[in-house]
Amino acid sequence: MPEPASSVPSDQSLPTDLPQALALLAQREQELAALRASHDDWLRALSHDLRAPLRHITSYTPLLRETLHMAGLQGADAQEAEQFMGVMEQAARRMGGMLDGVLQVAGMLRESQRRQTVDLARIAAEVRAALVEAEPAAAQVQWRLPVAPVLLQADPELLRPMLAALFDNAFKFSRAQPAPQITLHAETLPGGGLRWQVQDNGVGCDGSRAGQVFGLFQRLHRETEFDGVGVGLALAQTAARLHGADIALQSAPGQGCTVVVDWPAPSAE
Repeated sequence: MPEPASSVPSDQSLPTDLPQALALLAQREQELAALRASHDDWLRALSHDLRAPLRHITSYTPLLRETLHMAGLQGADAQEAEQFMGVMEQAARRMGGMLDGVLQVAGMLRESQRRQTVDLARIAAEVRAALVEAEPAAAQVQWRLPVAPVLLQADPELLRPMLAALFDNAFKFSRAQPAPQITLHAETLPGGGLRWQVQDNGVGCDGSRAGQVFGLFQRLHRETEFDGVGVGLALAQTAARLHGADIALQSAPGQGCTVVVDWPAPSAE
C-alpha cells in the first residue's frame, strides 16, 4: 500500500542548515528594505509632486476671479463663473484633505511601535483640551470622561491620534444638538482585556452600513451636511489593528453613535 501523501508541502528552497537560514534571512531583509525605500518614494511623491496641481488650482483661481472682475463680467455670466470657481476651490481643498489623510494613515503604518503602560483617562483629558482649543464650541459639550486612571498597554503616539479622531468624529455629529454629550466609558473584559467606548448623542447613521465608515474616504452623510473627507475612523481602525484591538460602530439615525474598542490584554512576558 502506498504511503499517504504528507499534509506538509515539500519546498526544496527551504534552508536545511543554519548558514542557509541566515543567508535567506539576509536576503529577505534586503527585499524588505527595498520595499520600504519604494514606499518612502511613494510617500514623497504623494506629499510633494501630487500637490503641485492643487497649488496651481488654489493659486490661479483667485487670479481668474480678479481677471473676470476686471473684464467687467456681470449678471448671470458672472454668477455662473463664480459658481464654477467655487466648485474648483472646494474640490482642490477636498483633494488636499484626502492626500493629508493618506499620509496620516501611511505614516501610522510606518511608525515603530513603542508599547508601554499608558493612562487612557489622562490622554483623553489632553485630547479633549486640544479639541476645545481648536474648536471653542467643544467647550459647550457635556464631556463625561473617566476620573480614575484607565491603564492599558499601547503606543501613546498611536493611541493619541486614534482617540483624537474618535472625539473629532463624535463632536462633528453632535455639535448641533441642543445639549451635545460625549462619553468615554471603559470596563475590564473577562479575559483581561479592556473595552472602551466613545459615545455621542449626535445624528447617528444607518447601523446596517456602520462597517463601511472605517474604510478610507468612506462617508455615510453628504458633504454638504458635514465636512470632512472620511479619514478619521480609518485612522482609528488602523491604530486599533496595529495594537491587535477590535473596533466597531453601533448607531441608528437620530440616536447617536457608539464606537466600541476591545483592547487586548497585555501579553505574558
